[in-house]
Amino acid sequence: MNWRGLVLPAVAASAAATFAHAQTSATDEIAKYRQMLADGNPAELWEMRGEELWKKKAGPKNVSLEQCDLGKGAGVVKGAYVELPRYFKDAGKVMDLEQRLINCRMNLQGLTYEEATKQHFASQGKPSDIEAIVSYITAESRGMKMAVPTGHPAEKAAYEAGKKIFFYRAGAHDFSCATCHGADGQRIRLQELPNMLNPKNAQAAYTTWPAYRVSQGEVRTMQHRLNDCFRQQRFPVPGYASDAITALTMFLAKNAEGGEYNAPALKR
Repeated sequence: MNWRGLVLPAVAASAAATFAHAQTSATDEIAKYRQMLADGNPAELWEMRGEELWKKKAGPKNVSLEQCDLGKGAGVVKGAYVELPRYFKDAGKVMDLEQRLINCRMNLQGLTYEEATKQHFASQGKPSDIEAIVSYITAESRGMKMAVPTGHPAEKAAYEAGKKIFFYRAGAHDFSCATCHGADGQRIRLQELPNMLNPKNAQAAYTTWPAYRVSQGEVRTMQHRLNDCFRQQRFPVPGYASDAITALTMFLAKNAEGGEYNAPALKR
């Protein structure tokens, strides 16, 4: 009898089952960890600070951002984020939330571009006003459905550009966004990688950003998340609030169409 022919397949099957069980167990434990922390998400502090900054008079013109039009009328934040990015007639382009905030800080408050984008990501203990304002605005869309518009030609163009960026392979590793996020069941170590081409996965992933990162002790926006993805692909880091990032965000947001927004969330 060929014992080798019987034993090796059995060992392989056992190892595969053990590995699958370990993956499932790790995923379950991470989910439990997030649930334990979710009731006291520190992102609430960023939301409160962001609301104060939204209403605070600032800049050379000494005005607040309360007249900033995020797409639903001057000063309306309720439900604005689930309809972003979108085309803004006054700017003549498609903008995501952070691009629009820069626009409002410059035009309403009189800040220069450099002043409006200063410290856009918190680092070395220095907080970011933009991350706080984004936390406040996004929280005002909790429980609402993603409904990013693509009726305007510029919105359609941004979506198509974002799609091309998602599939574009380059860099030292010849990676694209799709390398990690274009198929079901992929992971890096214990980290599950959502398939952003799968509507269910896209909804679950996109609707939980921005998020408080426990490992960093900061709320991180979608801009930061995408920048970090490009860094891991060994791509040049995109310019902050660039049109390329807005286009990619448009593609991802549209793929999450219909998903219930639930952020700022909590991540490892």
